[in-house]
Amino acid sequence: MPSIFRVLTVFMCLASLAACDRVPRQQAGAAPPGAPVYLADEHEAPRGKLPSLARPLAYRLDLRVDPRAEGLSGSARIDLELLRPSDVIWLHGKDLAVSRIRAVLAGGEAVAATYEQVLDTGVAAVRLAAVVPAGELSLEIDYAAHYSRTLVGLFKVEEQGDAYVLAKSESIQARRFLPGFDEPGLKATFDWRLTVPAGYPVIGNTAELDRAPAGEGMETVTFATSPPMPTYLLSLAVGPFDVVERPALPANAYRDAPVPLRGFARRGRGAGLDYILDITPRMVEIFETQLERPYPFGKLDIVAAPQWPSGATELSAAPTYHEQLILVGGDPSPGERLTLLSEHAHEIAHMWFGNLVTPPWWDDLWLKEGFATWGTPLALAAMEPEAGHELAAAARAIDAMRLDSLASTRAIREPIDDNENVRNAYDAITYQKSLGVIRMVDRYFGPETFRPALGRYVGRYAGGSADAAQFYAAIAEATRTPALTAVFRDFVEQKGVPVVDVALRCGEGAPAVTLRESRYKPLGSTIDAHARWSIPLCLRTDDGARHCEMLVAAEQTVTLPRKTCPDWVLPNAGGDGYYRWNLPPAQWRALLADFDQLGPAEALSLVDSALAAFEAGQLPPALVWEVVAASAVSSAPRVVSAPLHQLQRYSRHYLDAVQRTTLAGNLRRWYGPAIDRAKASESPEAQLLHTELLGLMALEAQDTGARRELRTRAVDFTGFGGPRDPGALASELYEAALTVAVQDLGQDFVEHLIELRRDLDDPRFAAAAASALGRVSDPELLPTVWALALSGELNPREVSSLLHSATAPGETQEANWQWIRDNFPQIVALIPTQWRRRLPELAADFCSEAALQQLRALFNEYAELAPGHRRALTQTQERIQLCLAQAGRGEVLAETL
Repeated sequence: MPSIFRVLTVFMCLASLAACDRVPRQQAGAAPPGAPVYLADEHEAPRGKLPSLARPLAYRLDLRVDPRAEGLSGSARIDLELLRPSDVIWLHGKDLAVSRIRAVLAGGEAVAATYEQVLDTGVAAVRLAAVVPAGELSLEIDYAAHYSRTLVGLFKVEEQGDAYVLAKSESIQARRFLPGFDEPGLKATFDWRLTVPAGYPVIGNTAELDRAPAGEGMETVTFATSPPMPTYLLSLAVGPFDVVERPALPANAYRDAPVPLRGFARRGRGAGLDYILDITPRMVEIFETQLERPYPFGKLDIVAAPQWPSGATELSAAPTYHEQLILVGGDPSPGERLTLLSEHAHEIAHMWFGNLVTPPWWDDLWLKEGFATWGTPLALAAMEPEAGHELAAAARAIDAMRLDSLASTRAIREPIDDNENVRNAYDAITYQKSLGVIRMVDRYFGPETFRPALGRYVGRYAGGSADAAQFYAAIAEATRTPALTAVFRDFVEQKGVPVVDVALRCGEGAPAVTLRESRYKPLGSTIDAHARWSIPLCLRTDDGARHCEMLVAAEQTVTLPRKTCPDWVLPNAGGDGYYRWNLPPAQWRALLADFDQLGPAEALSLVDSALAAFEAGQLPPALVWEVVAASAVSSAPRVVSAPLHQLQRYSRHYLDAVQRTTLAGNLRRWYGPAIDRAKASESPEAQLLHTELLGLMALEAQDTGARRELRTRAVDFTGFGGPRDPGALASELYEAALTVAVQDLGQDFVEHLIELRRDLDDPRFAAAAASALGRVSDPELLPTVWALALSGELNPREVSSLLHSATAPGETQEANWQWIRDNFPQIVALIPTQWRRRLPELAADFCSEAALQQLRALFNEYAELAPGHRRALTQTQERIQLCLAQAGRGEVLAETL
């Protein structure tokens, strides 16, 4: 390997190269390379893609954006190309007040026009007074728009008496503040002139060129012309930000000009940017050095948003983050640091790929998010080779299998024919399953085969757009390896998790392994298990030898090149494959006997496959506890924590009170030593494991010692009944400690916590406090919590966190669920707009037929309040049904504890 970052070298260097020459190459009258073919009738409102009638070339925007007001106003000129004669142009605009619109033809002739929003998703029709010929024209639009208060589009927030506006454009929210062509494949240049309060910093995608007085305490800011870009990557933020200037990234062997580096945070919080600004030069250097190509934009602004509906968004040259993820000061805790590194590497990676080669439509979101997710641990491994970032990638891929085990899951790539379903593509399937599939292909076929093919694909389409068909064609042409393309097609376009049943046969002749593939199906599922994939599978035996096979048939046999029968066979060598596996009980026990001989990623695969086999009715219950006990003594913290999600579910849903007490005793026996080991370790991952296990023991095992420790820390940190000690509680323990204190100390502490969250300017603490308050166990305290939720005092994200905590299993779960149903319209109005599609998930922690019927009734009545909710509703119903089917297994689990 020529460099430790060879994983991305060819792929991303070509993308960077293309970024240096962003002159559009399209010819008049021709669609750009990779442009989608639309079939919609030109006079019928499109629910999904716009018809292929017009494409934007340039936007010229002159807007008044004052955070102290309630909305923006101004004008937009959109230069576009009309591909055929027409008297109607479909574009996007959501709740815009258009006061004037006209079309201006290339020769200067003006044509009267009208504007009408036709669909609630923001599809609008511009109707022209006459049919105009194909060619270039401009739309001139004067309009106004209100700022959102629920973190969507151009939204307004108030913090510590200051008002800010920020644009959350992704995925289809730019249409809320900008008329235009709000699709990822429709790129154009942008010229901005913004009139803002004098002295206010303004954040955009390009450098600020000029400020000029505009009267009445305002000034007009002009920005440089952007490269062609889609609307979902637009950055626009105005407010009294702290601006932290850092030395520019110096010119180097790959870049002639320095790159200005700045950080933005709300007033008074600029010092919190120290750590992320400290590591940014090194992170960019890793990409540039290993790729031997320059950072592709003229500046780099790191933006800490005061409230943000997602963790982060890769806005070009201005990646924007929820402030609690990156305002960690100069000495973050282990959890804060690891979260920041992962988020930051992902968004910086997008500056090279994703932002340059863009999917023409949202069904191919995986082509940018999957590869950015895959590239993140590789970049971090180059930055910190011993920190275990690649093991974190293996764990994330396994996490996706939970969602992928549902009958109602989706494929990585599925058609999206309605704007309301666009956000449903932003899930573990797009991010984590894509990561697992790309990782599997990369490791099986090898970098010398796979990565150059990626490079040719990006080089071909850099600066434009490309879909899955073009990706498949490019890698097929470059690799001349049909099996590689077949693997991608099978795993990308087919939903579900493959499971491979493995049987070792020894007797006469060489030992052999029989492999049978099907789709994983838990008990109670309606899945048709008769599915097939091309599975790149590698076995490992007790002597360390690997045996790789492309599994393409329902059943195949692999003969092992040895004379003696191995003690065991591991069906996922290296833990690289995106599949589960199962063994006969005797072979499971043989493998568990040598558990400490497995690599950490292999151990993660074993834990997941074993517990999945139990939930499919194929693993003896006693082996569940053997797997848990084996993982609990692992030296790898991620392996220790691997079964915790399932153990929590077993405790909450499958066991009765007596059985839970027995399980709690076993949890103390299994994890007590692990807590002590982790506490004594200086490893950041071990420290995180300590906090995770401490929370498990306190909240699930109800361990008195763990609850006492957390309660004491919460009291000291909050200053309840005494002086406040800010160092008493790390942020990773906020939620667990505050939850214990809320439950154990009752009304006085609840009132104290509510008052403290008002006074303490700490977004992590405020979020954790909201979650903790949702889990009060005293029914008499519920009216206090409910009033707080509806008061408008919590921000939209905090309301959502409180609601999800309130529906966790516990003494007040039923009462909270009834309150949510009784106040549903009011509650919906308080949470982030783009999260409303996920509201059915509030019932995901129920395991009763009554809750299932109540959920259905709720969304039968209020379906229109949560556009795009159908997938979440279907998946939540399925989870409840599967829980009901599994609940009877608690008895057999308890018998073997």
